[in-house]
Amino acid sequence: MTRKTLLAFLPFGLLLSETAVSPPGNLHIQDVPPIPSALMEELAHYNDIRAAGLLDWHPAKREMLISTRFGDVPQIHRVAMPGGARTQLTFFSDRTGGAVYRPGARDSFVFSKDAGGGEFYQLYRFDAPSNAITLLTDGHSRNTSTLWSRDGRLLAYSSTFRNGRDTDIWLMDPDEPKSARRVLEVEGGGWFASAWSPDGKRIVVEDRRSVHDSSLYLVDVATGGKQLLTAEEGSYGNVQFAKKWQGSLPDDGPRQRV
Repeated sequence: MTRKTLLAFLPFGLLLSETAVSPPGNLHIQDVPPIPSALMEELAHYNDIRAAGLLDWHPAKREMLISTRFGDVPQIHRVAMPGGARTQLTFFSDRTGGAVYRPGARDSFVFSKDAGGGEFYQLYRFDAPSNAITLLTDGHSRNTSTLWSRDGRLLAYSSTFRNGRDTDIWLMDPDEPKSARRVLEVEGGGWFASAWSPDGKRIVVEDRRSVHDSSLYLVDVATGGKQLLTAEEGSYGNVQFAKKWQGSLPDDGPRQRV
């Protein structure tokens, strides 16, 4: 065997002599050389990175809520000034989801959190300066897509409370969690509130069946009656009410611009 051949096989021999990473038992490994533990340790500081994401702006101050982690999972933090330090607000063993300030309430916001990664998100109210956290939902259903009315009096959200499957539209005054009521019963898992009317009497609700297939409905908050706004085929989103909204649609309501 020549010197050149020995040099070609030497690195692989060294790999065999080092402690290697054991692959998961559910994987079948074939023709893959051992991965040394030292290499994984060297790469760890590239893999274990930290990121921060904006959750919401404070309605009255130059501060924001962000999501970042200093432990195992992301938590909610407050940044009180431009370039300021973050202050951690939640300390759960599970990761927290989105958080939105309540309009008109300067230090109150609603956030979501599941347990064990099960994605059965619950909604919580955070109150400052006491830092008190109150569970708003039942603890079992899946609750998503929160949307505040413009005056901050009501919170619209999607919930599977009725049967564990369909995402009905619910309303709640977060100061009184028992006030929660279903405003629209639906079939399917892609329904959510998209926009509140300025007077708080109507909600545009989206039924998103796929990326390329969705419909918009105008829903009466008091009665739950809904009116189709869009054509039968197409994809719609990013809905906003016009500033001159008069509180009703013309008689040929479907396909009218909200």
